[in-house]
Amino acid sequence: MSAADFILPLFRVLDMALNLYWWVIIIMAVMSWLLAFDVINMRNDFVRSIWNGVNALTEPALRPIRRFLPPVGGMDISPIVLLLVLSFIQMELGALARALITASV
Repeated sequence: MSAADFILPLFRVLDMALNLYWWVIIIMAVMSWLLAFDVINMRNDFVRSIWNGVNALTEPALRPIRRFLPPVGGMDISPIVLLLVLSFIQMELGALARALITASV
């Protein structure tokens, strides 16, 4: 058994977690637009619980980005920056996984 046999499943799980987090960020962005345009409101318990859960998952990653990146034209672009960072991490993990596969062959 090589090291790649142990590391590649870990990379797959990490990739799945990053994909799931990607969708949580998308849900947060869409919900923030729907809340801003009063399509959904926070008086609904279900909406409030979903919003609090999504916000608790995304805010720790978005807060440092918001500190350095002010809103552009009144629009918060920190979710876009975070999605770009996640894409970069996924591409690098994929490249590292391919390198491990070719090295173990």
